[in-house]
Amino acid sequence: MQGKKGRRARGAFAAWQTVLKQQQRTYLDFNATAPLRAEAKAACVAALDLTGNASSVHTEGRAARAAIEAARACVGVLAGVTARGVTFTASGTEAANLALSPSIVRAGEGKPVERLIVSAGEHACVLRGHRFAADRVDIAPLTRDGRIDLDALERLIARARGPVMLALQGANNETGVVQPVAEAAALVHAVGGVVVCDAVQLAGRSRCLMGELGADLMIVSSHKLGGPKGAGALTALSDALVLPAPLVRGGGQERNLRAGTEDVAAIAGFGAAAATALSEEETEAPRLLALREALASQVRASAPDAVIFGESVKRLPNTLCFAVPGIEASTLVMGLDLAGVAVSSGAACSSGKVTRSAVLEAMGVASDLAGGAIRLSLGWSSSEADIARFGEAFEPLVKRIRGHRAA
Repeated sequence: MQGKKGRRARGAFAAWQTVLKQQQRTYLDFNATAPLRAEAKAACVAALDLTGNASSVHTEGRAARAAIEAARACVGVLAGVTARGVTFTASGTEAANLALSPSIVRAGEGKPVERLIVSAGEHACVLRGHRFAADRVDIAPLTRDGRIDLDALERLIARARGPVMLALQGANNETGVVQPVAEAAALVHAVGGVVVCDAVQLAGRSRCLMGELGADLMIVSSHKLGGPKGAGALTALSDALVLPAPLVRGGGQERNLRAGTEDVAAIAGFGAAAATALSEEETEAPRLLALREALASQVRASAPDAVIFGESVKRLPNTLCFAVPGIEASTLVMGLDLAGVAVSSGAACSSGKVTRSAVLEAMGVASDLAGGAIRLSLGWSSSEADIARFGEAFEPLVKRIRGHRAA
């Protein structure tokens, strides 16, 4: 690369590399994305050396296909389905967009779902990513503790007078509140409906077997597990459903559900992350729970009046969402970031403006308190040292903010 353009390109690349050389930081934002696991990185690198197209029948093509099918088997075990029940996508968002369609029918019945019921706490990819007409969508409210209101859900199902589709998270990405998917599924299945479960936050942190959840379709994502970004999956419990028309049409890959040459490296990394998460299934949840409770103790020691959202019900062992009355979320997020600790706001960001969290609003949380919500989320590389560093940053930050305001 020569001349001014080459120098600009090299300068831009060098500037990006300096980001990688920053001071040691404490990462507490696993619900947004998890650091890449060593096993997943190794699988990605190995797959990048595979020359063939996975749809080719020669030796090179079969090697690429073998990498994909090994990953498919691993993700299937994670979800509790056969490998045949796993459809790879480019993200959890794409999997949601694929699943949430009125064209789904139960095999042999020929009666498609006509209405979609969505819990008020769903991720934006579910709330905005469906293929139902606006007048065919109902929002199921949340209780004050952040769980779907089952009585309200039952009324919505009865009003529909026919098969419905329910989209319900396994656990909320902001509060960590675990949803009663099995109980909700029983209500939906009683009228011949279909349940789609966004299990992106469950996978690798809690059991997410589809048979236990009662879901017909489930969404999982690679980068939440410690795999690479750019891979997700829609899993189906059986062939009892006639699945929707594909979003991406072309060569017929993924059993005609998702066309396009597969990203072998991302899929291989996804499979490796799933296998590693499965190997830690018995030990990881209690380890994360102990770390989360240590974080909660740090928060209460520094701000005794802090409010922890969803505290009265079962939550993911890795997630702590709280607010300190009188302190805005943006102030805490920026202050902690400057101190080397990465956390996220419980509110959604759009165009640089922090807006009130729709999840907390659905829970009936007061506006001023919801505006101070931040989320701490842990994962596979989190340690007691991370908890200690958070406390060292959080306590003086709260004192400084409150001291400044008192003055």
